Amino acid sequence: MLPLSDFVLVWVVVALNTTTPGPNVVNTIATAMSAGRRAGLGAATGVAVGIALWCLASSLGFAALFAAIPSAARVMSLVAAGLLGWLALRALRMAWQGFRGARKGLPPAPNHLSFGQALLRAVMISATNPKVLTTWLSVTTFFPVARASGVDIAVLAVGSAAIGLFFHSTYATVFSTGPAVRFYLRAGWVIYFISGIFFAALASSMVLKLFSQ
Repeated sequence: MLPLSDFVLVWVVVALNTTTPGPNVVNTIATAMSAGRRAGLGAATGVAVGIALWCLASSLGFAALFAAIPSAARVMSLVAAGLLGWLALRALRMAWQGFRGARKGLPPAPNHLSFGQALLRAVMISATNPKVLTTWLSVTTFFPVARASGVDIAVLAVGSAAIGLFFHSTYATVFSTGPAVRFYLRAGWVIYFISGIFFAALASSMVLKLFSQ
């Protein structure tokens, strides 16, 4: 099995990606506000399922690619560094807008959703979420998918899904009230700022490592 440090870095990225506002976070909060806490928890579960599916699909796909074409790993590392840089700039821009008070309200969500309906809705949003796609394209280049066993990938997927479930369940529970949502929209720029700095540092380290080889 791979060292724990290989998993921890991915899980930190997943945690930051999960906590910063995006289609998944907005959907979970809006669902909890409109349809209630149970539906919000269904949305949180759907996010966890979506994360696991993205993790498995990207890890297995890139493992096969890198095994067939070893040089592809270097090319994808450059692409991943660029994507992480884009995520960093996006997060820092959103942090600046939030700091200056440029707030946006949440989009409307259905008033009546069952747990299962909210779950399926969240899975569909995750499947078409460009933020999730960008994150997993990046993750699979610094996580050693070429050396990972089936158990390693399963552990990565389960751990990532558990992180997503934890944070989104917290959102569904806490932000089912108006005051909590208003506070998040007002102070969420801090999370964006921390994420932007982390993604920028990670992208820089990947570039330095590539050019030092």
